Amino acid sequence: MKPSRGNIGIDRISMYTPAYYLDVRELAEARGVDPDKYTIGIGQDEQAVIPSSQDAVTMGAAAAADLLAYIDPERLGLVILGTESGVDASKAGALYIHELLGLPHTVRVMEIKEACYGGTAGLLTARDYVAAHPGAQALVIASDVARYGLATGGEVTQGGGAVAMLVSENPRILALSADSTVYSESIQDFWRPVYTDEAQARGKYSTEQYLEFFARVWGASGLSAADCAAVLFHLPYTKMGAKALARLAELDAVSDELRARFQSSIAFSRRVGNLYTASLYLGLLSLLCSSPAFEGQLALFSYGSGAVGELFTGRLVEGYEKFLPDVNALLDARRKVSVGEYENIFRDAVPYGPEDYATNPDYYCGPFVLTGVVGMERQYARREE
Repeated sequence: MKPSRGNIGIDRISMYTPAYYLDVRELAEARGVDPDKYTIGIGQDEQAVIPSSQDAVTMGAAAAADLLAYIDPERLGLVILGTESGVDASKAGALYIHELLGLPHTVRVMEIKEACYGGTAGLLTARDYVAAHPGAQALVIASDVARYGLATGGEVTQGGGAVAMLVSENPRILALSADSTVYSESIQDFWRPVYTDEAQARGKYSTEQYLEFFARVWGASGLSAADCAAVLFHLPYTKMGAKALARLAELDAVSDELRARFQSSIAFSRRVGNLYTASLYLGLLSLLCSSPAFEGQLALFSYGSGAVGELFTGRLVEGYEKFLPDVNALLDARRKVSVGEYENIFRDAVPYGPEDYATNPDYYCGPFVLTGVVGMERQYARREE
């Protein structure tokens, strides 16, 4: 029997982050800051440390590799990378991932950019693709490196990693609604010029706009908090999600159950930091992996600076808990680095220039690595762990 075109969503999901992390309390002490400012004021405990051999391509490929067993080459029709850490201004990073994973050549492959909204743009595009192509699968990857500079105001909101999602009919985890509410407006709250890998941001203004966009789409959606088993937010840092929840409480009645599930949704972000396009979906994983199994509708708010805000919903599929990855095991297996080691890793970055460059094999991790740049071409390799 042909599956229903109206029952489409996340069939499988996986996550990857490199093997190193920094304790933000130690970072606070090194910067002469009260650690509570970072752990309470910003809401972070740890942040991923990203060596130069890891980028949006290698991390995205690593996350997606965990889904290969569930991909049917005859059904896969679309591969999308949502990122604001692209490695080329022309060629899609998704094509490198396509090659590293050995995916079929008979698929559409593309990269979507709109700041932190890119992962959601990819997911909803995939949903529409499957609706238009009954029986198809689509692979969506959100992968980013959040990088602001040593001893800067944004340093504590750095991080990196990737979430991959396989979208199909009759999903096993989350069935997505066809409806959503979106608001787009050109503003200058955050941007990343093409000649640097460090973001430029107007922090206070960006926070105000995030909350304003959320209030707009929530009010226009017709949703009530009582309709939702949980509300998920884009998490550039976990305190930002707490501010959004507080704004929701000004607009609607927020139950203790919703507040408790919000706390579950930020557990992984507290340990990894900012994943830009993947942050909302790390929150989804955190909620589902950190809470006892439950039923109902989820509301998800995605925000990408510049700016696009979108609110959409999905309904949990009975038995979803059997199809979740063990993210805690991945995070627990990482090695803590000192502040000094983190600073050395940070400085050893792929240069923005034409010169050749080789990454440091001492920090190779994960199944795929960037070995270097030769003749202005990135060199990727599969690594035997």
